[in-house]
Amino acid sequence: MNYTERAVIFDCEQEALAGILALPEAPSSTGVLIIVGGPQYRVGSHRQFVLLARALAAAGYPVLRFDYRGMGDSTGTPRDFTDVTDDISAAITSIQGQLPSVERVVLWGLCDGASAALLYWNETKDSRVIGLCLLNPWVRSDASLARAHVKHYYVQRLMEKQFWAKLFSGKVAIAALAGLLRNVRLMLNESGSPASALNQPFQQRMSRAWRDFGGNILLLLSGNDFTAKEFLEYAGMDAAWADLLGCPNVVRHDLPDADHTFSDTASRTRVEAATLEWLRTLRATR
Repeated sequence: MNYTERAVIFDCEQEALAGILALPEAPSSTGVLIIVGGPQYRVGSHRQFVLLARALAAAGYPVLRFDYRGMGDSTGTPRDFTDVTDDISAAITSIQGQLPSVERVVLWGLCDGASAALLYWNETKDSRVIGLCLLNPWVRSDASLARAHVKHYYVQRLMEKQFWAKLFSGKVAIAALAGLLRNVRLMLNESGSPASALNQPFQQRMSRAWRDFGGNILLLLSGNDFTAKEFLEYAGMDAAWADLLGCPNVVRHDLPDADHTFSDTASRTRVEAATLEWLRTLRATR
């Protein structure tokens, strides 16, 4: 399907937000809002968001990718993913203002953009949002990062003969061993309870949104990415996340060879295909 792209400027708390709307010839009533992870702007790493928006628009879905206040070409003071609720709301309003036929919106976010999508719905319960597409959600804490490093890096190193040969020959740097011990201390510094990781409030709000959201969720996870590994570790150990990944409204795809931003062509194409397949399911069932 043919599509056009147009620049849009819309207001958010007396600031001007810049975006690009990809507009199909015969647009679906479901629009897609790409929420950018930071620090990043609407183009994305290796033009990731440009290419995604065009692929979705070619399939009939209007797509808006935009800059938060203080990022890219938008005015205002920079802010992080925990403070973009007004930006996301203004962007949804902009899509519907540009295209009154858009009745519902899907939020698509990578990394802390995925986290921002959950935090937005938790705060607003916006009925315009009927789906969340979440890629490698960000749940970072010192303990979660240390746990991921110990499990997915140091354990692997300890299984290598070369490591032990260097250790006994005195060739393993003191810094490497100190790094392992430091990560173990951080990992164990949770008062013996996985639930104590909830001392980071945004993770708790994310889990509450996930549990309460009545729409559909698409979860895409990279196999070659510590952020994705942290998320799985966190969701597997924290009581607030118990069973959430297995909810009936969740569709999950694991991409074993993909890096954090799905930078190679094969991974990017798989993300586009999985997103389109999921969107068509939404259109068919809602």
